[in-house]
Amino acid sequence: MNIAIIGYGRMGRTIENIAKTRGHNIQTIIDVDNEEDIHNLKEEKIDIAIEFTRPESAFSNISTLLQQKIPVISGTTGWLDKMDEIKALVESTGTGFLYAPNFSVGVNLFFAISEYAAKIMNNIPDFDVKIEEVHHIHKLDSPSGTAIQLAQDVIQALDRKEKWVNEKSDVPSELEILSSREQEVAGIHRVIYSGLADIIQLEHTATSREGFATGAVLAAEFLIGKKGVYSMKDVLNL
Repeated sequence: MNIAIIGYGRMGRTIENIAKTRGHNIQTIIDVDNEEDIHNLKEEKIDIAIEFTRPESAFSNISTLLQQKIPVISGTTGWLDKMDEIKALVESTGTGFLYAPNFSVGVNLFFAISEYAAKIMNNIPDFDVKIEEVHHIHKLDSPSGTAIQLAQDVIQALDRKEKWVNEKSDVPSELEILSSREQEVAGIHRVIYSGLADIIQLEHTATSREGFATGAVLAAEFLIGKKGVYSMKDVLNL
């Protein structure tokens, strides 16, 4: 594949290394110093773009790429209020798009496990649930996209939870997401069920960014030649 990397921070650099080890070519890299070049990528024979930037620029980046009929993998969180517009653009351009709040294979397995646990707990009202997430101090959004996805899955399965809040709450229908930022932590997520005499804790800990980058490249390999909107569930057949 000829890949365009959009965003050349720590994730972009790790994606570059992983893609090269898997035999792919990095055709171009777009970062803050050449951001206008994103409008001319259709002339560079790009097979796919992998976008990890900032919440305030993600929607514009993705839209610009799709309008050039370049398939897009995006891992930028914090812009999902405009997802319906992206889905409409994917359909109108006949392109492919895959978004994930977290591309780690392990995290996506964790999503499936947490979703299954929540379905079981729907019949056990004595257990309350909360989510905790810890990330490095450079992370811009809070809560993390991964924590939001976990919360949405829990809310969908648990009748007693109606919405999530990013703070402590005494409202039974609210699902707490407690966020903290600590130095260079790659990512820790916990789903905690607390009963009168028991605590059940599901936890995923990332040990490096390579898992995220590898998943993003796997997603790119999956999306080539496809049209429509996909997720990591499709990549991993979950």
